[in-house]
Order: sequence, then structure tokens, then C-alpha cells
Amino acid sequence: QVQLVESGGGLVQAGGSLRLSCTTSGSTGSGDTMGWFRQAPGKEREFVAAIQWTGTRGFYADSLRGRFTISRDNAKKTVYLDMNSLNPEDTGVYYCAAGVYISYYPRGYEYWGQGTQVTVNP
Repeated sequence: QVQLVESGGGLVQAGGSLRLSCTTSGSTGSGDTMGWFRQAPGKEREFVAAIQWTGTRGFYADSLRGRFTISRDNAKKTVYLDMNSLNPEDTGVYYCAAGVYISYYPRGYEYWGQGTQVTVNP
């Protein structure tokens, strides 16, 4: 059974930073990709970033490139999302997901974590 557990969310002031972590357990089969998505109240879930366990390149939503950085630690089976210069529009629940290929859409991922809340105050 695959489990994805996010952590690191919280309350931060605008301009601040947070690091999210997603630790995996179990086997994702042929899945090689880990992604981060976020969902604000009343909005659809949107792509944030993705990375492959076998690669080093991060893939980002255009609007977040330069502020957010995705990385991985294969030994710890953990993927990180470093978020800088946060603003209130970054508020939402952040989810990590596991899939086979890099995808910018939620339907491209098979396994999901429960999410961690990020709240950015003005």
C-alpha cells in the first residue's frame, strides 16, 4: 500500500518561506514521478511542480518558477518543496502525488497525500 505523507505547512507572513516535505512508503510500481499541487478555497487543484526520482530537473508552473524549488532525497524517499517570497495568493492546501510520467494535470497522478495547509497572511 502506497502512502504519501505531507508535512511542513503552517502560517507565515507575506514575504516569508516554508519548506514542505512529502515522505513516501510502499511501492509506486513503475511510478517515477512526484508532483506537488495546491488547491485554494473554491478553486480547482493546480499544478505546482514535479520531479522524477531518476532525474534532477524540476518542472514548474510558469507563474511559480523562480520562487518555488522542488527537490528529492531518494535515500529518505522524500520530496521537498521550498517556497520563498510567499504571498497571500499562495494560500491553500498543498498535496503531493505520485505518478508514472511528468504531468501538469491531477489526472496524471495515481497516488495522493492528504495535504498540508499553507496560509500566508498579508
